[in-house]
Amino acid sequence: MAFHLGGESAGTLTPQQRLVLGIAVLASLVTFLDGAIINVALPAMVRDLGGGLSLQQWVVDAYLITLGALMLVAGSLSDAFGRKRILRLGLLGFGVTSVLCALAPSGTVLILARGLQGAAGALLVPGSLALILSFFSGPAQAKAIGAWTGWTGGAFIAGPLVGGLLVDTVGWRWIFGINVLPIALTLVLLARLEEPPQPEGARIDVPGALLACVGLGGPVYALIEQGKVGWTHPTVWMSLAIGVPAFVAFLVQEQRSSHPMMPLGLFRERNFWVGNLATTAIYGALSLGMFVITLFLQEVGGFRATTAGLALMPTTVIMLLLSSVFGGLAGRFGPRLFMAVGPCVAGCGYLLMLKVREPLDFWTQMLPGVGVFGLGLTMTVAPLTAAVLGSIRSEQAGIGSAINNAVARVAGLIAIALTGLIVGPRLDVAGFHRAMLTTAVLLILGGVISAVGIRNPPRRA
Repeated sequence: MAFHLGGESAGTLTPQQRLVLGIAVLASLVTFLDGAIINVALPAMVRDLGGGLSLQQWVVDAYLITLGALMLVAGSLSDAFGRKRILRLGLLGFGVTSVLCALAPSGTVLILARGLQGAAGALLVPGSLALILSFFSGPAQAKAIGAWTGWTGGAFIAGPLVGGLLVDTVGWRWIFGINVLPIALTLVLLARLEEPPQPEGARIDVPGALLACVGLGGPVYALIEQGKVGWTHPTVWMSLAIGVPAFVAFLVQEQRSSHPMMPLGLFRERNFWVGNLATTAIYGALSLGMFVITLFLQEVGGFRATTAGLALMPTTVIMLLLSSVFGGLAGRFGPRLFMAVGPCVAGCGYLLMLKVREPLDFWTQMLPGVGVFGLGLTMTVAPLTAAVLGSIRSEQAGIGSAINNAVARVAGLIAIALTGLIVGPRLDVAGFHRAMLTTAVLLILGGVISAVGIRNPPRRA
């Protein structure tokens, strides 16, 4: 069946465009799925390996630290050495590290393997979006980004269901084992893709990459560990004392470097810096809300892992049905309205979840909020991606998408690291309410930022 992009200048996808879109979706799918599928398996991991909330936070954040920090390097690699080559390397690395995670004998080994997995995953998302930007233009590009967003965003939300089924049937280790199948299929499709030669002589910003890892890892370590040992513990304040200056040094390095992995000049574009500021609030909220909901349903609501995953299915269905529609509308009318209204609608969904009490009645207390959140999220994601990437030149597509995705992952890892401060030492109804309110405030803040700062591009004739 032909895939129609719609719009006056968009026709049926060519075979090459279908191949590109399929590769882009599959290559990104494994990173989004893995990032979301982990949440529902965290209670089972703690039962098997011990470690409590600290292990749960680190299993998530070890992945996000390397994913967020090295995604910037990956964007430079993708622009310099070719999308196809970097995608292949990332797919192979992600497959190997997924097996390491599945075989981890202890919590420490699992955390280390998750960090390596994030490093491999960093190679995938920027190259995937850059492929779309290379083969699509105009309203067709917005529609293609909408399709990519629908599938990958749907995977982000569907992850808990897939993970729940695996945890309740064959065990949590298989949430990593299933990555092998989509990786193998993507490698087969990638072999059929022809790509023009890329410029030679690229230089990689190694000091910037090291400073980014230390600058992100130090504060995140302090935020997670302070819940156990307090702010005055030497490891906590030393992590802050090292990490914060390292992040400042990273920004200085990027300003001075002749080949920066995060060109600060891109932030002169209004929609780029405003879009990334909105991304910080919106994706921080998404990570916090999904993390807490999944744990709450199992640890307080008594849900099995599969049932907890099913609870978020309405959002998945809405995203799959409507993401491409909103992506196309943003291409025709501009992203500002959707980026302003969408996060506010999603925030209202989380406010509706403040009705949760014990004993939990999911159908009346949570389901309405989940549905409203899904609609708002669907209105937001594709226009946000299109606004950020549409504000820069096509030859900067790799690094531009890398920066935006890195911002989203860093916002997520900071939100997860702050979970202990928000919900307290034990997740209960009061802690759940605080997390839902914080998530709603962040989402609405993202909508306000977009309404004030985003500018629609000139209408095409």
